[in-house]
Amino acid sequence: MHFFSETSGILILGFGYLLGSTPNGYLAGQWLAGIDLRQQGSGSTGATNVLRHVGKWPALIVFLLDVIKGAIPVLIARKFLLNDYWQVAAGLTALVGHIWPVWLGWRGGKAVATGLGMLLGLTWQVGMACFGIFLTVLSFSRIVSLSSVVAAISLPFLMVLSFEENDFRIAYLALSVITMAIVLWRHRSNLQRLLVGKEPKIGRSR
Repeated sequence: MHFFSETSGILILGFGYLLGSTPNGYLAGQWLAGIDLRQQGSGSTGATNVLRHVGKWPALIVFLLDVIKGAIPVLIARKFLLNDYWQVAAGLTALVGHIWPVWLGWRGGKAVATGLGMLLGLTWQVGMACFGIFLTVLSFSRIVSLSSVVAAISLPFLMVLSFEENDFRIAYLALSVITMAIVLWRHRSNLQRLLVGKEPKIGRSR
């Protein structure tokens, strides 16, 4: 049984990476606008760049698909009764695949939507709280990157608050810190533009 669990876990990790590598934004750019998103705007294949260069509805569909591909590996790991560490690893492989997709020369998105899906699969309460913070900041600032960064910084605190008494889940806390670090690192150029007031808002071109 232990060998079966480990074998299942390894297979799920591989599946998680390949699913995470599915380049939804890139395909939307190619199929609907005939463009390579990696050569447009921020160079990201995420929903925000799709919004700016392809359109609102394609961006929404890409966002939802990216969320789903972050959640599925976690849910499969849970279905196979794998422990917290395997579930976290499954989510992280999807995240890594989204950021560094094998199909696109290792150039993908910025991990926000797929990270949200991963959180929803692990603990939907924390995922929804993070998404609520994102939407709140976005409604005031109209800056996607700022909203993503604030939500990411909030994540470890929300994760700790979600733990029940005598149920401190170290794997989940580690995941929240790693995810925060990845999102901040992926948004480093956005942070530089925010500091000098040059980060574009929703509805304005770059």
